[in-house]
Amino acid sequence: MLANNLRERYSPMYFLAALGAGGLSVSFFIYPMFLLPHPDTPMVTFNHIWPVLTAGASPLVSALLGLDLLAILAFAVVHVWLLAWNLREFKLYRQTAAYQKLLTSNAEISLMAIPLTLAMTINVAFVLGAVFVPNLWSVVEWMYPGAIAAFLAVGVYALRILGQYFTRLFVHAQFDFAENNSLAPMVSIFALAMVAVGLAAPGAMSHHQTINAVAMVLSIFFASAAVLLLVIKIVLGFDAILRHGIQPQAAGSLWILIPILTLLGITWIRWSMGLSHNFGNKSHPTDLLLFTTVILSLQVLFGLIGYAVMKKLNYFADYAGGVKSNAGAFALICPGVAFFVFGMFFLAFGLVRTGLVGQNTLMFFILLTPLVLVQAKTVQVYARLFTRLLLKPRLQLASA
Repeated sequence: MLANNLRERYSPMYFLAALGAGGLSVSFFIYPMFLLPHPDTPMVTFNHIWPVLTAGASPLVSALLGLDLLAILAFAVVHVWLLAWNLREFKLYRQTAAYQKLLTSNAEISLMAIPLTLAMTINVAFVLGAVFVPNLWSVVEWMYPGAIAAFLAVGVYALRILGQYFTRLFVHAQFDFAENNSLAPMVSIFALAMVAVGLAAPGAMSHHQTINAVAMVLSIFFASAAVLLLVIKIVLGFDAILRHGIQPQAAGSLWILIPILTLLGITWIRWSMGLSHNFGNKSHPTDLLLFTTVILSLQVLFGLIGYAVMKKLNYFADYAGGVKSNAGAFALICPGVAFFVFGMFFLAFGLVRTGLVGQNTLMFFILLTPLVLVQAKTVQVYARLFTRLLLKPRLQLASA
């Protein structure tokens, strides 16, 4: 049973709990997406899944696929449940003095967790439609304008929050540099990148050039904004970290670059696809090998640095489900999901398409194994955080 009426004890960072569940739902969709053949569509659909599920050549494959679909559905349900809970609690939170204090502090940027989660909701809805609705792809072109409008609405909401935040900082000079010693404010970049990757999907898959172009232009706008803020935040954030040391409770923010790189990387891949099939801009498979390798290398680098720092600060024992845990700890779920997802893109586009590794060969599954282990660990951490931070008795104890 989730706690209700938190009011002053609530934080917008609780939206990350819903975000994590949605991300896990999408991550389980990646298995059929890259392991099942779907030559007639860019995404795997119900029409490709159902024959394997009901009359597959291997009972083991059918069973694993069934479990995967259950995981997609289960995490999607948790996502919607927590989204509704967050929206209700946030409405009550806005009536408190704590919310007014938030609006005059560095923590105001945490409001960007809301559009970030709403953008994930659209992605989850699209995944559910693809795998559970028969013949959906026959009407998908009619859905693209709605998807563009939905992501654009979320993007405008995100820009409104950012506009109010930067206006206050520029006019009143209220930014506290001493409290900037983490990368937690990069949730704003995360949100813009999520909108960009969502808009890039119609840009990659639509066969109507106008829809393709509109979606890609809007996607480029939000991706450009994300990259601009990324450069600024990297400079300011690392400057504050090197001067003051990182906040122990925010050490997990060192990993936030991993999901940002995943989203921007997938956005670029989708742009390449859109330019290829609608504008004749052909690319060689080795282009994606180089690109995905660079992105994955940066993720591994930040993953190792973040792990070393968090281990030194005893973050995993104290904050990742420990007695000092807070809502911001749910940010740990995003890097695990993102590394798994982009790892699959690296396998599929970087190695399989170039012929370096055969699809579904022994080497393919050897390379897949560490990604599966990361996903499994992410699910385990999510369950621990859910129990510690969201269930009623625990939440009341932690907030006391």
